[in-house]
Amino acid sequence: MKNLGIKISIFLNYFVFAILLNSVGIVIAKSINVYGVSESQASVLEAFKDLPIAVVSFLVASFLPRFGYKKAMLTGLAIVFFGCLYMIFGNTFFHTKILFMSIGVSFALIKLSVYSLIGIITHSKKEHSSLMSSIEGFFMVGIALAYFLFPAFYSDTNENAWLNVYYVLMVLIAVSFIFLLFSKVEYEVEAIGTNLKEDLLYSLKLIIVPLVLVFLASAFFFVMIEQGIMTWLPRFNEKIFMFSESLSVQMAVIFALSLALGRFVAGYLTKKMSWVFLVIVCVIISGGILLAVLPQLKVDAEALSEITTLKDVPFLGYILPLIGLFIAPIYPLLNSTVLSSLPKSLHSPMSGLIIIFSALGGTLGSRIVGELFESIGGANAFYFLLIPMTLLIVFVLLIDRLSKKEINIKA
Repeated sequence: MKNLGIKISIFLNYFVFAILLNSVGIVIAKSINVYGVSESQASVLEAFKDLPIAVVSFLVASFLPRFGYKKAMLTGLAIVFFGCLYMIFGNTFFHTKILFMSIGVSFALIKLSVYSLIGIITHSKKEHSSLMSSIEGFFMVGIALAYFLFPAFYSDTNENAWLNVYYVLMVLIAVSFIFLLFSKVEYEVEAIGTNLKEDLLYSLKLIIVPLVLVFLASAFFFVMIEQGIMTWLPRFNEKIFMFSESLSVQMAVIFALSLALGRFVAGYLTKKMSWVFLVIVCVIISGGILLAVLPQLKVDAEALSEITTLKDVPFLGYILPLIGLFIAPIYPLLNSTVLSSLPKSLHSPMSGLIIIFSALGGTLGSRIVGELFESIGGANAFYFLLIPMTLLIVFVLLIDRLSKKEINIKA
């Protein structure tokens, strides 16, 4: 099958980085419990992850096609390998910042390459949307594994035992690196200009395209919602439901599995119905879940004692993470709609803009929820997410209208 090697590499690399990138919520909880930092202090880990993603994406997106997508992915894997090694022997809150900085830099290279290659190896909007949803769904499977993998190394007698998980991650990174190194990548890169200066000029002109501007706002709001929940759900489970530390992380896997299932299902549903209708319905249901669950938590949380086993988990503990099933389709469908509306030569710089605004949205969302979590409590903090949900519906309708118009960017 043509491009089979690069497709497998894309899935494998994305799987590895799903575990690394989204362990931030787990490490935040560990930093609070082991290193003694506050919720607001721990929330800066999201920024150490997301801001490098934004900066690197801005700096390299325009010339990445010239550098080569395979080289970029290999570089990213090498960087994060040594970041994990540094964390093992560092073992302080400062070293967690360096770890997530290395993860952010590496993921920018990986995601830019992956999003650009999807456009190259697919030949229609439906094929693009289907592959995008499948890859993002597989990404969520990696996140789900993280919620099992990290607690497997927790110990009641050794607070540093959890660091051994990074040895396992380093093995996965090495396997991914070796597989990619020997994979045959068949594609031709179409540069947008004749030199680096022209590449950058075209990239900057993307920002003034109405469709791009509206989409970037939508990506910003969606990631604000997703990361606000994903980053703080382990701590939410621990503080609001009174789950034990290990159970708090394991229960968060429901959210990740819901996201994975939602994205796989979305890849099928978009062939049967309008993506706009699907996204709007999903946003409305997500908001409804928050409004149904959160008021009850404020009443019941005080009466709970620590819960250590699955059989004692209350019904609401299972319902809230299911919101992932409904927010899952939104991000890949938004990305696919915009990317497939642009010439393939613009996919790399557009991917750079997607990553930048997604990173900023994730950082801001996590930071706001973290601050609210500390000041007004976890249950009240999650009400904030209703604001970006409402704005997202408005921008999705605008994207649908603008994506039907021809896009022409001139030098």
